Amino acid sequence: MGFRVIKTAAASLLAILITDALNIPGATSAGLLAILGVDVTRKRSVRSISSRLFASLLGLVLACMLFYFLGFHYWVLALYILLAFPAISKANFKEGIVTSSVVVFRVFQGEEIGVDILLTQIELLIIGLGSAMLVNLVYMPNSEGAMMEIRRKVDGLFSVIFHHFSLTLRDPEHIWDGKELIEANRQIEKGIEEAKRASENQMIHPDGSWNIYFYMRKEQMENIQSMMHQISQVYERLPHGVLTAEIFDQLSKDVVAEGYTGKSEGLLIELEDRFKEMELPTTREEFEVRSAILQLCHELEYYLNISKKYKAPTAKKPQKRADSAV
Repeated sequence: MGFRVIKTAAASLLAILITDALNIPGATSAGLLAILGVDVTRKRSVRSISSRLFASLLGLVLACMLFYFLGFHYWVLALYILLAFPAISKANFKEGIVTSSVVVFRVFQGEEIGVDILLTQIELLIIGLGSAMLVNLVYMPNSEGAMMEIRRKVDGLFSVIFHHFSLTLRDPEHIWDGKELIEANRQIEKGIEEAKRASENQMIHPDGSWNIYFYMRKEQMENIQSMMHQISQVYERLPHGVLTAEIFDQLSKDVVAEGYTGKSEGLLIELEDRFKEMELPTTREEFEVRSAILQLCHELEYYLNISKKYKAPTAKKPQKRADSAV
């Protein structure tokens, strides 16, 4: 049983009990309106319920005018739909079309128009949608643990990817199916959705650190794809590749560490200086492989710059949240 189902049941029961306690006819209608008003996040709930309320009021006014002048006939309901639905959509209350229809069809069923009828429908709207909003605002599940778990998976997958990069640079015959790349992409997209949902649940001072983390990883995944292309060009074992492999060994450790140490960046700077001191390639094959390795180092530098762009180093006090990843 999902948590949203429990919230829906609670909101519906609350609306019915309040309506019954106030001796307002149509308690089950209030429960139905509450069901329609329950949403997945607090901010979406406020937007959705506001849209449903104003759409229902607009539809109610239009329907009452039609019923007053044309009577309670089935073809009048069809005319209402033809007129009201476009008007509600144009007023940017499209989400409330179904809710407004519930209210209008209830008035049609009663075949009576009066101030007391309109007030009753408005009361049902306020109680039903209000109960849904109350349940939504009171409690939403904390997704911090879920996002932390996704982060651990992503960091672990990145570590495995960099380990395979290291193995390939040392032995170009190394075989790797690359399944971690697919899974990392899937987890990042899942994390982005979870972070977005968490942000929607924070009404005041939303924490955007998780959004930053997952979008950083998404950008880095694109960079890793470029690294993959360069590594595929390394078809011969060279000292340059072995030296570069050491950086990926370090990076596979840094990516799962709590804080940003800058070790991989330091090794990369040292390696670039060593490359400048080495002799030029003597064969075309060596030139091609060394060119691919050099471009790989440029891509690696860009990867590290992405991390620096999104966060500051945390050498003394490692962070345990989203702002401490390399």
